Amino acid sequence: MRIVFYCQHVLGVGHVFRSLEIIKGLKDHEVIMVTGGAEVDFDPPAHMTHIQLPGLMMTPDFKNFIPLEEGVTDVEDVLTRRLAQFKEIMRKYRPDIFLVELFPFGRKKFRFELLPILEGVGFNSWGPCKAVCSVRDILVEKDDMQRQVNRVHAMLNPNFDCVLVHSDPALVTLDETFPGVEGIRPPVHYTGYVARKPAPGAGAALRQELALGDTSLIVASVGGGHIGSNLLQATLAASPLVNRTHPHHLCIFTGPYATDKDFAEYQAIAADHDWITVKRFTKRFPDYLDAADLSISLGGYNTTMNLLATGTYGLMYPFLQNREQRMRTTRLQDRGIVTMLLDNDLDSTILAGHITSGLDRIPQPHGLYLDGGEKSARILEDLVRTDGKYKEKASTTRFSG
Repeated sequence: MRIVFYCQHVLGVGHVFRSLEIIKGLKDHEVIMVTGGAEVDFDPPAHMTHIQLPGLMMTPDFKNFIPLEEGVTDVEDVLTRRLAQFKEIMRKYRPDIFLVELFPFGRKKFRFELLPILEGVGFNSWGPCKAVCSVRDILVEKDDMQRQVNRVHAMLNPNFDCVLVHSDPALVTLDETFPGVEGIRPPVHYTGYVARKPAPGAGAALRQELALGDTSLIVASVGGGHIGSNLLQATLAASPLVNRTHPHHLCIFTGPYATDKDFAEYQAIAADHDWITVKRFTKRFPDYLDAADLSISLGGYNTTMNLLATGTYGLMYPFLQNREQRMRTTRLQDRGIVTMLLDNDLDSTILAGHITSGLDRIPQPHGLYLDGGEKSARILEDLVRTDGKYKEKASTTRFSG
């Protein structure tokens, strides 16, 4: 089976790394990953080919495109070149599955290239091919939700063969953030959560590598680094207070998109405290969480899944501009898995108290299904095997581990 997997990130890198975990679950198949945002450093699996479209990101209000190629300012030219390259990819590889991350539940600005490709898939322009939507557990709220529902139905129902929801409905169901589920005609499959897991023993090996002994390890991170500097600043201020009673090693990951100014400031603080290290990024992040006694982070999908996979207790400061992180973090807090931090908790004394309590906490078992990558692969294999008979039928499929 050959899959073309489209993933366009515009703010952080979480969409890319979740997609990579799904691709790892497709290890018995050939995957062509098509991305079009800022370049991300990752090690592609052997069965995957990565193709980068001319880069685009969005303005902070998500209304306009920003070309990423050096010296390029003509947006229309970038759009034209992207679509032409995209069509050539489909012509060359003739996939069995066209897997689309988030659209049409999001990324509506990218319909300029996705709708023509979906139209070509529908007309078998590149041979028989099934179109599949891949979406996370919680969707971003819209001001006019009924308009959003109508728009999604109009693009989803005639163009897609099924929807993969990367959630365990024991925690979150799609209808909680998308009220138009009953109007979705292709079947909706819950895959469980997509979690990147450390190799067995990776945490213990890393602790030995870092010569930690019995010293507690605290890992603080903010995803890609576009946001979250206030959390890292607060953590750096609280760490010396905690160290008086709870000696520890603090490892800060700023994210690859942190500004040089912020990174230099963090490093200057760390230089005065020998138990603090500051890095931009690590490909071994799950290993660090596996080694950690406590995680301090935002509440993004991938970091949350890393935390659940390792069983490490977490302090989470959700991004409050939309409901996604707040909703997920609240439900995990209700299960005793994390503590949610709000703005007032970033006071150094208050945060030091949360850190001290967190180091003394024993994580609770969560019971959530985390093998969503492998489950996604099985669903796609079944879809190809049925020769697209799901299309336009009412949604009846629900999650099973």
